[in-house]
Amino acid sequence: MRNIDKLITEFLDYLENGKGRTWRTVRNYDYYLRRFSGWLKNKKISDPGDINAQVIRRYREWLKKVIDPINKKTLKQNTRNYHLIAIRAFLKYLAKKKIKTLLPQKIELVQIEKVKRVYLRKIELEKLFEAPALVKQDKVLFHRDRAILELIYCTGMKVSEVAGLERSVIKKQKKVGFVINKGEKKERKIVLSNQAAYWIKEYLKKRKDDNEFLFISHDRANQDRNDVGLSPRSIERTLEKYGKVAGLEKRVTPQVLRNSYAINLIKLGTDIEVVKNKLGHSALSTTQTYYL
Repeated sequence: MRNIDKLITEFLDYLENGKGRTWRTVRNYDYYLRRFSGWLKNKKISDPGDINAQVIRRYREWLKKVIDPINKKTLKQNTRNYHLIAIRAFLKYLAKKKIKTLLPQKIELVQIEKVKRVYLRKIELEKLFEAPALVKQDKVLFHRDRAILELIYCTGMKVSEVAGLERSVIKKQKKVGFVINKGEKKERKIVLSNQAAYWIKEYLKKRKDDNEFLFISHDRANQDRNDVGLSPRSIERTLEKYGKVAGLEKRVTPQVLRNSYAINLIKLGTDIEVVKNKLGHSALSTTQTYYL
């Protein structure tokens, strides 16, 4: 029989030193899991093997009655979900250690207001990526637009972030990593797929200008401007155009590609904290809406 408190300590160490989670994340998981551990002790449950679906249901009901010490009110749905997410991550760790317990996927989150997330399935993405080749246009535009599609899908970047990218952040290497919003609280590292790196490189080969922005308009009216990048609205129109060219029924927007990226991460079993950081969300509750 393994001691649950000791396993929680091992898990927290794994998060901090093995997974590189921030001290704030580790602190929050510590708080939520110690509360769960205290409740288990009160119920005379000391073995991970005794944690089952019924135990979790009872704990969920107990959480509904917990009073927040600060506002003196019952816990909000989001807060109760944070507890359940921490338990799910802990059980996933136990499963990795081959310790018998409840399967993490058996823990369902508290249902909060659903946000409809439109996303593209694999076959739709394939059609979208091929669409620029179906349009008669200059090679530089073909490479630019394919690069934009690949970049947004492989990184989940916001359209404003893509529009603001400068060429200086792109390094000549097979797999590219760079930081956006550098120096700000929300700064995060972006890693490109091989496909995105390839199309960006091919696009830059076609460029004959000194413009500092990564994506620019190639209209004659703007060809002498070196300080103006492609606007977010132009990128939105570009994606919408290729959605129509591809014959997709869904309206394709940067947010739809961002959703597709996030949902693909979730299908791969990516931890919710990782998804949150990759998308640049400020609150975990925003990331949660992808899981409902």
